[in-house]
Amino acid sequence: MEPEKKLIKVSNKFSLAIKTIFLLWVVFLIVTVVFFFLPITDFLFTAVPGIIFLLLGIALIVLIAKSGLRGLLRKFLLITVAAPIGAVVSVALHNFIYGVFIYFFGADFWERTGIGEEPVFFTIAIFICPVAFLVGVVGSIVLLIKARRTA
Repeated sequence: MEPEKKLIKVSNKFSLAIKTIFLLWVVFLIVTVVFFFLPITDFLFTAVPGIIFLLLGIALIVLIAKSGLRGLLRKFLLITVAAPIGAVVSVALHNFIYGVFIYFFGADFWERTGIGEEPVFFTIAIFICPVAFLVGVVGSIVLLIKARRTA
């Protein structure tokens, strides 16, 4: 159990930066999800929160990687941040591949294959990334509560 105590020892600079960027990241995650369900047709208006969300997520991944966190807490935090980013990237790749195949092979390409749509990135975005996000959040919360109780 000795490595568990070392999980929380992070410099104040990294700790404050991780907490601040994590809170901003959560705000832009909520804004991005809300904009996804609103009937807004302006691409730039809806894309800006998503882009900021991705940039904050990348910054958070870099900070977590450089912070000195070790063990399961680091892994769960990285999964928590990487899963929504992976979902956004998978949606973009799904649409890109779908469009490229239609462009090169015709509008009825996906119907001719019997698939209907590009399934790989769609499955990653809709099923795998949300499950990974929930695992990361629950694991992080459990480890943080456990660390506070032992401290």
